[in-house]
Amino acid sequence: VQLHQSGGGSVSAGGSLRLSCAASGHSFSPYCMGWFRQAAPGKEREGVATRAPDGDIAYADAVKGRFSLSQDNMKNTLYLEMDNLKPEDTGVYYCAAAHGLYDCWSSNLANLARSWGQGTQVTVSS
Repeated sequence: VQLHQSGGGSVSAGGSLRLSCAASGHSFSPYCMGWFRQAAPGKEREGVATRAPDGDIAYADAVKGRFSLSQDNMKNTLYLEMDNLKPEDTGVYYCAAAHGLYDCWSSNLANLARSWGQGTQVTVSS
């Protein structure tokens, strides 16, 4: 599956942004899909949220209550709605996918994903 990201941008603290990850080539339903972010080049990529093939969703503690995943099956697109953004949410965000991965948590997805989006910048100013 190929992943194409859109969305992102710059916002003040407390604002909202939405990221999109459109999958092409295959239906994304049987995939573990998720979002990661990298605060700066050379820093470790951090898991943000994942959605398992059975629909289970998990969020990193840092974003619980502020970020939410949703999907449009007709558009084969995964969305990350980010509310109440904080400066520490700044970074490049990536979506990723791994086929048939039911143990769909970030560490597994990071290691096993064969598809990654191109990355999109999110900047939150204080």
